[in-house]
Amino acid sequence: MLIQRILATIILLPIGLVFIYLGGIWFTILVATLLGIAGWEYANLFEKGGYTPPRGLIVAGVALLVLERYLSSFSTTHISLTIIILLCITYSLRSYEKGNDHAATDFVITLGGIFYIGWLGAYMVSLREIQDGIWWFLLTLPVVWIADTGAYFIGKRYGRHKLSPQLSPKKTWEGYFAGIVSGILGGILLTYLLHVFGATQTPFQGALIGFVIATITPLGDLGESMFKRQFGVKDSSNLIPGHGGAFDRIDSWIWAVTLGYYLIQALYL
Repeated sequence: MLIQRILATIILLPIGLVFIYLGGIWFTILVATLLGIAGWEYANLFEKGGYTPPRGLIVAGVALLVLERYLSSFSTTHISLTIIILLCITYSLRSYEKGNDHAATDFVITLGGIFYIGWLGAYMVSLREIQDGIWWFLLTLPVVWIADTGAYFIGKRYGRHKLSPQLSPKKTWEGYFAGIVSGILGGILLTYLLHVFGATQTPFQGALIGFVIATITPLGDLGESMFKRQFGVKDSSNLIPGHGGAFDRIDSWIWAVTLGYYLIQALYL
């Protein structure tokens, strides 16, 4: 499993870095594709529970929010959200007329997926588009991986006290606090690494971003675990060998970029 994860990372990481470097519409397309796949997997999870949220509508809604975020930031959000809500309720009304007795629940599931994955996930684009966005992005997202790695290895070796026995029995408080320390140290080290390529972020900024993200983003991982636990699924799909599906990968990312965007806007821009 670990070898598969490493090989998948070696293959996918350079591709991701190229699109992050390019930014603009190319990065937006990558994000829309990744989140659209995650939306598809989200719908599949609920289908295992007997619900029938429209996959295509979820994917389209997610993609619309991502594209809108790139084209106009937040200025036309009210239009996009209005369109999405009206389309979803119209679909659910038609679905109920055709005999779907849980169409109302499907309506809520559909909106939940579009908002959770699409709205939060679109902050990847928002973060990349701010001033010096490439450097802020390359500071914010890797901190998640560093914190997760620290939490995994320390938790596996020294973990004794369960963090969330129902949602994720293998997670421990020892691993959680190790993740916070790893996030802080990782944020500091990343600023020194990025300086080589021209970034101007300071070690203090790296430490603060690392602390906030490592402290809060585990909720994103637990959130996706809630969906999978409810329907008895280990991974959202088998798309990425050793990693599971796209939803499994972006569960903490969407929290990180959202928190990072507002923290950076409030304190440094």
